[in-house]
Amino acid sequence: MTPDSPVGKKFARIISDATEVRFDVKSIEAVSGGSTHTTVKISGKNTFKATDYFAKLAEVHLGGVFRAEAQGLAALREANAITVPEVVAHGEDDAQAWLVLEWLELTPLDARNAAVLGEALAKQHREPHEKFGWARDNFIGASPQLNGWSPDWLAFWRAKRLIPQLQMAARNRLPSKMIDRGERLAADCGAFFSAYVPAKSLLHGDLWGGNASSIKGEKPAIFDPSVYVGDREADVAMTELFGGFPPDFMSAYRTAWPLDDGYRTRRDFYNLYHVLNHANLFAGAYVARSADSIEKLLAEIG
Repeated sequence: MTPDSPVGKKFARIISDATEVRFDVKSIEAVSGGSTHTTVKISGKNTFKATDYFAKLAEVHLGGVFRAEAQGLAALREANAITVPEVVAHGEDDAQAWLVLEWLELTPLDARNAAVLGEALAKQHREPHEKFGWARDNFIGASPQLNGWSPDWLAFWRAKRLIPQLQMAARNRLPSKMIDRGERLAADCGAFFSAYVPAKSLLHGDLWGGNASSIKGEKPAIFDPSVYVGDREADVAMTELFGGFPPDFMSAYRTAWPLDDGYRTRRDFYNLYHVLNHANLFAGAYVARSADSIEKLLAEIG
């Protein structure tokens, strides 16, 4: 893609219209960051200065994914606790869908910024909300994520998180024993909440190590959300699922807002959602990992 290509000219127009300042594209460079879409750095100059943007491009049918991401990023920015890239533009035409964000110069999350992130995430989680859920469905990776509003957290988690993944597993012909045991867990998981009432917190929703970084080593940032209002433990749990967060993150979070004694068991319960999603998307070792997690959780219930 070059500045004079149809894509280059299109993005010059899209960014100019969105910012209300003429923008001339100088280069479009492929960057890492997409599995179901193409990611690029758009460099150019507006009336006042040189400016860079980050853009995601995909087939038209994925426009809903970008719309949901844009809404989630806007909600996180409005919470004003953690740096999130600003949405510049999103849309689709006959050829492709796109999402244009401000460019952030990202570096790995170091210990100092991990601690800042832990404290900031606790601040975001403390902001009160009226109900669990979200106004629209969105996506967790490439999978649909159901939402809607509910006053009952456990009912929401069963109906909108755990059961849909088990139903997807059945459609994907994953082991029937695992699905049956998962349904048993869905029926009995109230035991994990007998002495615990979750707060209604704004969640990033997909907070693994790849979705958090430092900006030029100066401050932390988060991106690629799957936003909804839920139990803060679900966000914290995912930071422990695949690693990537320095220990300073958890230490700072716990200092800012200590976790309940039952967190460790509920951590594995919440992370089952993501492991099942990986089993549905990628199969392989994630299937056995899901089955093992279900059995361990059932053993906790007794």
